[in-house]
Amino acid sequence: MVFEAKELPDGSPSLIKDSSGSKWTPLFQKSCGFDSQIFLKVMMNLIRNPNINSSWLFRADILVERDPCQKDTTIDPAVTRPSILYFEDMHLDKALVRKLIPRNTRRDEPLDQTCLIYHGSGAGNVERSMVIYKPHVSSPDDMPFYHPKVQGIAFLHEWSPERDEGSVSIHYHFFNDEDRSPKLVGTALNLLSVLHKHGEGTKKGYIKRVHHDTIVPQVSVQNTYTRLKQSYARQLISTWAEVTDPSKHVFEDLAIAAFLIELWAQMYKDSQFPGFVDIGCGNGLLVYLLRKEGYSGWGFDARKRKSWEQYSEMISDGPERQESLRQHVLLPSVVDHHLDREDTNSETIYNVDNTNLIHDGLFPEGTFIISNHADELTPWTPILATISNCPFIMIPCCSHDLTGARFRAPAPKAQGKSPSAYSSLVEWIKNIAKDCGWEIETEMLRIPSTRNIGLIGRKRISSLAVDIQEVIAKYGGTEGYADNVMKLIESKPRGH
Repeated sequence: MVFEAKELPDGSPSLIKDSSGSKWTPLFQKSCGFDSQIFLKVMMNLIRNPNINSSWLFRADILVERDPCQKDTTIDPAVTRPSILYFEDMHLDKALVRKLIPRNTRRDEPLDQTCLIYHGSGAGNVERSMVIYKPHVSSPDDMPFYHPKVQGIAFLHEWSPERDEGSVSIHYHFFNDEDRSPKLVGTALNLLSVLHKHGEGTKKGYIKRVHHDTIVPQVSVQNTYTRLKQSYARQLISTWAEVTDPSKHVFEDLAIAAFLIELWAQMYKDSQFPGFVDIGCGNGLLVYLLRKEGYSGWGFDARKRKSWEQYSEMISDGPERQESLRQHVLLPSVVDHHLDREDTNSETIYNVDNTNLIHDGLFPEGTFIISNHADELTPWTPILATISNCPFIMIPCCSHDLTGARFRAPAPKAQGKSPSAYSSLVEWIKNIAKDCGWEIETEMLRIPSTRNIGLIGRKRISSLAVDIQEVIAKYGGTEGYADNVMKLIESKPRGH
């Protein structure tokens, strides 16, 4: 639905009066059904998460947050002080300074900005609340691309308890009166639209279902991602050897690598990194990135990729030296895979016991298992981790059962609306992991993919032994698995 608000024409009287005499021009006003408490809750969320308003921004780092009665001596002299403004009939409640962090720091600089929160009253017992954004720049030429070229932005909320109704409006403090360009006006409408949408949603009881950064802090992951992007992205995109879209895959794997690097820094801060294995590694880019960053490990897939020649390197593996990207079909040691017979459905003869393409799914204890959009191998990940006692991360994508066949995971037994196929798959895989004795942590990864749920297993629920064959039987068994996965050798590789 298109957001519509009342546009206030040039010359409209200002709804707020700056004590310094500065002019604040009203641009749009919209009626609303949410009170001042909801307004302030929404605005605080937008202050802390500016990426909601702009895809050019990563986040905001809060440098200062204080009540106006606090003395400036409490602020580190190295930190930018708030730029305080005063308005008639408005009382300043809180002052913050945030640093806006752009996604591309090579193009745009971070920006310090004061955020001021006020309350007051108007005629007819109207409650007034206001939030001011005051960027720390002195001219429009100093303003980064992602911020409107204005001296300040004001969001005013007016609420009548008697009528149980109110309005929100947006105002600019222009650098020059003639600066009212269509682009600036359009940005104002968008900003008011986001505020109104979040306010009405909060009133209706909307509860945020997706929570990011529950395991690793946002700041550390995004800082690492920015460093990796600046170091590798241009070269990786320009030398892309696959037929898939390089921008999607490069930035997705850079983001996953950043998350893993920070997760491992947390997990192994007091011990040596044990190495990793990427099962179903696809184009091998994630393995390449992690190894370039100094992490020992390797990956395998049922089919070689064009990229492997440029991403693979020789590594020591016991007494031998092998490539970091290898062609293997996973036939776990716990599966009966006697295939030394002719497949009745094809002319292919598999002699499994005599081919070096087979991997039994056994890894050195402690090896960190990566299962990134590994499709057929995804439900096997917690089972392999249990057998070898290895921590892991799974990022589910396409739905396959333990036989390697496509299927739709059963919906979890819960009330409410029917879950999506993807959410059903995630819950099904989580249940396999829990039955294998793992405590599963869930992270909504900040990656350019709708399949962005990371399931991390690094703790055991208990030390009791698990009957793997019983778990496998509970989730449908493995009949036909060996036939299905051996066919992957000649099948067309998918995007990952």
